[in-house]
This record gives sequence, C-alpha cells and structure tokens, in this order.
Amino acid sequence: MSEKFCPNCGTPVTEEIKFCPNCGIRVEALFDEERQQQYTRQGPAMDEGQAADQAYYYSMNGVDPNWPVKSKIAAGVLGIVLGGLGIHKFYMGRIGLGIVYILFCWTGIPSIIGLVEGIIYLCTDDLTFQLKHRVRLE
Repeated sequence: MSEKFCPNCGTPVTEEIKFCPNCGIRVEALFDEERQQQYTRQGPAMDEGQAADQAYYYSMNGVDPNWPVKSKIAAGVLGIVLGGLGIHKFYMGRIGLGIVYILFCWTGIPSIIGLVEGIIYLCTDDLTFQLKHRVRLE
C-alpha cells in the first residue's frame, strides 16, 4: 500500500480512497500510473515535454486533458443574462437540462435559477469549476 499526499491540502491519502477526506478533491489519479502513461502517449503533435506536463497536470489536479475547453466567464454571463432559456446549460454541454429550462421558461423559475447559477459560476474557483463541470478552462 503506497501513501501519497493530497496536492490541494497535503493530507496523507492511501490507494483505497478516491477523494481526499480533508478537502474532497479527487486523488485516485495519483495512484493510476497506467492512466498517466496513456495520457503521455496521446496527442497528435505533442513533444515529450508537453505530454509529460499534461500527464502531470492531470495527476496533480484531476483535470482530464480530454475534457472540452470552456470559459467560466462566458458560462457565468450566459447564466445571468440568458439563464431563463437555459443557454448556459447548452454552452456547458448539458443539453437535457437546457431543454428542461426552455420547457419551463414561461414560469420564471429558470430565470431565477439561471441567475443564481451564473453567480455561482463566476464565484467558484477554477479547479473546483473544472472538476464539477468536467471541463478545462481557456
């Protein structure tokens, strides 16, 4: 059983757990050598340094380099301005929720929820935003 430390808070973590018991960040990738090697081999025109940096970033933060790239600011502004129609959900790739927002836009409830979600998007730190929504930031 190998022991490593959480990259976020430094708490010792073991191989059996997937999330840090102290801060809640995903740490299972610290122990997944095969996955790290897979990401090192990927990428069309990556040199060895770029591939190693990508694998290191994934192993330290849990952000998958294959996730789509989105803008946190764009998502927040869309949530605040057009949240009643669910445009921010479409932008983030949650098509089903976007359709639900459109279906219920006449009630006004999605507008309130979209406003709150837009503010949350803008106030959330970058790493948490990426892990929660499974995106990479621009």
